[in-house]
Amino acid sequence: MRAYVINKKQANKLLVGALELCDLPELGVVKLQMRVDTGATTSSLHVDNIEEFSTDGKRYVKFDIHPDVHNVEKVVSKTLPLSGKKVVKSSSADTEKRVVIKTAINLGGKTWNIKLTLTDRSSMTSLMLLGREAMKNRILVDPGEEFILS
Repeated sequence: MRAYVINKKQANKLLVGALELCDLPELGVVKLQMRVDTGATTSSLHVDNIEEFSTDGKRYVKFDIHPDVHNVEKVVSKTLPLSGKKVVKSSSADTEKRVVIKTAINLGGKTWNIKLTLTDRSSMTSLMLLGREAMKNRILVDPGEEFILS
């Protein structure tokens, strides 16, 4: 592993590589491989069957998730409050309006809340992308390394 010079401002931040494993405890997902992407503003998660609905004036989103990426036969349905919607521009310049949820992430023994857009990432190599908003003031990235924390 490389040696890193850390100043006081950086001392409390996690050092991560381009790929890391994280837990999404509220979604029942553990050891999910995610791509750390400083070029992406927003974080995104692969889910299926996204369905928005309202109950008693509150907005929710129901979706299916595979909590064990090694067993795609296992599917869990989740319902969470809808945090909003966001237009996201992909690396291929396509735009998509996505639903946004808030959930906890556990990475390197630290837990905090992040916003996740929900989308179909089945054609991507990583089912989750961690964007800048979720990393702000918490993470330093060494893009030349992978799985620094695991």
